[in-house]
Amino acid sequence: GPAGLGLLDVSLESDALRVVATLSLTLVLFNDAISLDLGEVRRHGRLSALVLGPGTLFSALLIALAGAVLLGLGLAEAAILGAALASTDPVLLRGLLRHPRIPNDTRLVLRLESGMNDAVLLPIVIIAMIFLDQAQAAAYTLLEWAQLFINLFLLGPGAGVAIGLMSIATIDMVRRRIGVRRDYESLYSLGVAFTAFAAAEALGGSGFLAAFAAGLTISALDVELCECFVEYGETTEEMALLITFVLFGSSLIWSGFGTVSLMIIPFALFVLLARPAAFRLSLARTALSRRSRSLIAWFGPRGLSSLLLILLPVFAGLPGSTELFNVASIVVLLSVMLYGFAPMVLYRQDSLNDDEPLTAQPVVEPTVYQLPSNGGQQPPASTASTTEMPPQNVTRETAAVTGDGDYVVDPRISLEQLRQRWQDGDKVIIADARSERTYRVGKLQALGAVWLPQDRAVAEAEKLDVPKDAVVVVYCACPDEATSLRVVQELQSGGWKHSYALTGGLSAWQEAGLPVAEITSELAD
Repeated sequence: GPAGLGLLDVSLESDALRVVATLSLTLVLFNDAISLDLGEVRRHGRLSALVLGPGTLFSALLIALAGAVLLGLGLAEAAILGAALASTDPVLLRGLLRHPRIPNDTRLVLRLESGMNDAVLLPIVIIAMIFLDQAQAAAYTLLEWAQLFINLFLLGPGAGVAIGLMSIATIDMVRRRIGVRRDYESLYSLGVAFTAFAAAEALGGSGFLAAFAAGLTISALDVELCECFVEYGETTEEMALLITFVLFGSSLIWSGFGTVSLMIIPFALFVLLARPAAFRLSLARTALSRRSRSLIAWFGPRGLSSLLLILLPVFAGLPGSTELFNVASIVVLLSVMLYGFAPMVLYRQDSLNDDEPLTAQPVVEPTVYQLPSNGGQQPPASTASTTEMPPQNVTRETAAVTGDGDYVVDPRISLEQLRQRWQDGDKVIIADARSERTYRVGKLQALGAVWLPQDRAVAEAEKLDVPKDAVVVVYCACPDEATSLRVVQELQSGGWKHSYALTGGLSAWQEAGLPVAEITSELAD
């Protein structure tokens, strides 16, 4: 930045900042919506209402009041600042949600909040922006106000819903008729988000609300997406946010120190305390444990999401928006420093030591398949000749190093090979490697399968005491076993040398008529 080597000097008027920030916020809203389980929201309706109402909205109200009292902001300015600073950072919060030592009920509440809070706060920012230019707001007629609200809250979300419906119908048709490669399906998710944004903007609506509506439509359709569809969108979002953070960190975020006044520091400290106060009050009468309520109240990091929301009036050139950005920058810096210690606290072995389960539980207890050898009949010779397995420490990546060219260097197992294992009396464990979101949305799983989510498969296998001498057959929702192959590599590195990825995944299992069971238990309760 200008205070360092001078290689990067970005201003609030920079076109690069506008493009990167717009892409980042679009992807944040789309991925928040697509990862939201509406069934879970309905099952925990009261908790969801408490999180969004007395929790998120009350936090925004407290911050807005502090801005008006301590900083002398007007009503519209205070509302924008309150809504922006009540937003939690999606990347840091997503990392905390993946941590195995987070209690289940804490994970549930934070997951609900991360999926919905920006959708509640964004309309506040958009509406308050209208009143930020008081002269223009006063000149609006009743008809113009009606047209404005129709464009923002009907045409924009309507365009997002339409794009979401068409996107799922299109990819479903392509999958059935000609198939689609995994990398193309990954890129497709980005196209859906940006198409929804562009369609709404072309109609005069809010592209950001449209992106959220498109993701919410896909989530509401209850389709079981390939992991790559969701993962690539999240990865691209994090990359865009990282670039945005570089642009902010090089110069922009430090601009707030040039306007520091005696009241900004007390205001920043109040903002950091507003969330714990609001959430402790809102969750006081719930069945959550005291520790869970404390963790939920504490885990509210402010970061890029707050800065992206506060940039909307800046990009619109509205009066007073630059000062709002400067104040938000100071709060975000303090929050990043404060919440940056959260992972270290979680990694302490004695920080969470009660008897409450710390990770999501599988649907059933581990079931070991010990099938008879087909009434004593031996499999045909042709089948037996195809069941030779490669050494379990050999993968596609290590083949060139080890020189094991006599084997098919691919840790996959077909259904015929799996049947052979059963007939030979091998101890076989079926493992479901779908992510938490995809697993929650899914209706069926292989009968007796254990759930080893891709982001913590080894930890779950150790917790369930999966025998390391068992044949672990892993399946996922990807048509080319992409996720299950990654999990197999992790399991092999963790000591489960006899791990394989099931060719064709769950679809092949069902098409073969093998037993399945409904997913009925709630993972996060």
